[in-house]
Amino acid sequence: MASTSSSQPADQSPAPRSLWVTNDFPPRSGGIEQFVANVVATLDPEGVMVLASPWEGDTAHDAALPYRVDRISRRPLLPTPGVIRTVNAAIAEHRADVVVFGSAWPLAEMAGRLDAPTVAITHGREAGMCRVGFAPFMRRLGRRNTVMTLLSDYTAERLEPLLAPLTRLHRLPGGVDTAVFTPDGPTMRERHGLGDAPTVVCISRLVPRKGQDTLVRIWPRVQQAVPDARLLLVGTGPIGDSLEDAVAAAGLEHEITFTGEVPWSELPAYYRTGDVFAMPCRTRLAGMDVEGLGLVFLEAQASGVPVIVGDSGGAPETVQHGVTGLVVDGDDDEDVLAAVVDLLADEFRRRTMGAAAVEHARSRWAWPVIGRQLVTAMRDAVHNEG
Repeated sequence: MASTSSSQPADQSPAPRSLWVTNDFPPRSGGIEQFVANVVATLDPEGVMVLASPWEGDTAHDAALPYRVDRISRRPLLPTPGVIRTVNAAIAEHRADVVVFGSAWPLAEMAGRLDAPTVAITHGREAGMCRVGFAPFMRRLGRRNTVMTLLSDYTAERLEPLLAPLTRLHRLPGGVDTAVFTPDGPTMRERHGLGDAPTVVCISRLVPRKGQDTLVRIWPRVQQAVPDARLLLVGTGPIGDSLEDAVAAAGLEHEITFTGEVPWSELPAYYRTGDVFAMPCRTRLAGMDVEGLGLVFLEAQASGVPVIVGDSGGAPETVQHGVTGLVVDGDDDEDVLAAVVDLLADEFRRRTMGAAAVEHARSRWAWPVIGRQLVTAMRDAVHNEG
């Protein structure tokens, strides 16, 4: 089938009624979860229904949404016969024109056994699978799904050669809510006793790919150059305990603060707390563990904060290197150190980059722009079913 661009002429007809099937949905935290929630929010809520796996706190979260969310089965949802029956029943009840999978693997395996055309959204995981021998699974998804989307130039380079002969492809990058993430508003400096100290913030799950261990490791040398520098690590994850042990062993409990899990509503204030946002992500596991894009970099820039971006996958595409932030080799401590010290020590450069970052986020990455691309992809699926 043809590979299709999302820059087609505007269609003024209503967006197709969509049924979303996903494991990745708030209140669970994570980049894909925020991607799905934000892109769904661009649609008319009357035409949206979501089937998601359960998560702690989901009842209160879902009650506040303007569209229906049903929590089904156990986590994770898998393309089992029972889940397929549930999805088909929801298609009929919701009168869905199209089913959208918030993350293609593995749920989009059920496409072809559903009573509606499908759009499967790919992220970094699917691109990484192509590099470690799972390309046949991606081809199978291509054959089964009406439309698949590509997150970034990086993921497109890896997925498009496999998928273009099999399905219709659209670009669907991440975005940022520029009404929520702004330079204006409160910070968390008082809560965490930061005062006026130059502060680096990293907001992410605490996992090896994200590079928080690099920030902890270089921090004694950061302080040699910027003696009062502070590091604020926001989030939880499997390497949290080892990071806290490393901080304690280095005697840096005052200089490095762990916030734990924070409510989504507080994230804008946490971004604004930083003079610099740093996540020196790196690709791991022979390319399987890779950053597809990196919504946190967009949210930080929209908040007026210059970013230090690891060179994993599509992450460098979020920043204008030298203008809104710096791209570094996430595997090179010296490169990360130089970038952190450079920005912390130069207030004028930080402010200049921060102002440019806001304009960059608003002009290219606002969610309404991304939402129009989503609607084009959904219409293409409906019009080209079969």
